[in-house]
Amino acid sequence: MAKEMIISTSRLNSYGSRVITAGIDISQYSKNPVLLWMHRRSFSNGTPLPIGRVENLHFDGDALKGTPVFDVNDPFAKQIADKWEGGFLKMCSAGLDIVETSVAPVHLLPGQTRATVLRSKLTEVSIVDIGSNDDALQLSNSGQLLTLAAGEACEALPLLELTKTDGQDDTTDDKEKAKGGKPAASINNNNNKRMKKETLQLLGLAEDATEEQVHSAVQLLKQSADKAQSMELAAITAAVDQAVKDKRITEAKRDHFIQLGKNVGVQQLNETLECMSPASKPLDMINQQPGSNGAPAGAEHQTFAKLSEVPADKIENLKKEQPQEYARLYKAEYGIDIPR
Repeated sequence: MAKEMIISTSRLNSYGSRVITAGIDISQYSKNPVLLWMHRRSFSNGTPLPIGRVENLHFDGDALKGTPVFDVNDPFAKQIADKWEGGFLKMCSAGLDIVETSVAPVHLLPGQTRATVLRSKLTEVSIVDIGSNDDALQLSNSGQLLTLAAGEACEALPLLELTKTDGQDDTTDDKEKAKGGKPAASINNNNNKRMKKETLQLLGLAEDATEEQVHSAVQLLKQSADKAQSMELAAITAAVDQAVKDKRITEAKRDHFIQLGKNVGVQQLNETLECMSPASKPLDMINQQPGSNGAPAGAEHQTFAKLSEVPADKIENLKKEQPQEYARLYKAEYGIDIPR
């Protein structure tokens, strides 16, 4: 019974809303891809559920698709499987938990009455008898089932206010007409059209752009933003790691400066790090105590790790005035004592 089914698309649904396919998270559902009947998890007669599972779950353009595999050892599931195989049942539906919504004009379609679901989590898939009815798309918010009806308020999936503002009625519009002004509903419609036009222009699209074109442009814009953010973070991390290497900051402060870079940007981060002096290494610059290593009282000099670090014009003086130090550096350089 390898009949592939369309689980969800970005088209308008019976709630007057729509779910953006690209924003559906299937990672958790893929670990337990249960197949239910009409979004129901139990029956009063104790019929075993689920009725099967979904295999080959994948995105195909604007559609989320999968293949139902029925539990034919369960009598009820076998009935559904036979009707599916015989073509008497052809529809399936997604159970989705809302994560993020939008009422921005760019995400709305003509006739839409509720917010668009930009991001959601797939929780289950059901075989249904009639698609696009209230049972054909089950929405929830933080695990709580949403029961929606025309005109019913819902914080998780709010109604759109495209024509009238709160507290406004037809009488208000009539009064505006009597004054010779434009009705508020007309003003709101004009504002929405202007916002939609400006949004399409920002996306580089024509006014008659299709939903698919808008969706593709938004996805491309998001990908560009994500890439820029990733490059910025890489530059910030590289700058901080270099500062650690240069001893301008300690390893313990690495995460702090990375967060600072995220807040102020890589340019200001670099300017801040450049103002910080590298910490001196003990062997790079120390002040000798008077009389140490044979140095005369009151003399100060730089101590090096090996002979090749000593400036050429200082070697003879070092050899004469500090023979013990010269011998130490010679052995550090060549691995042997000075030949006698």
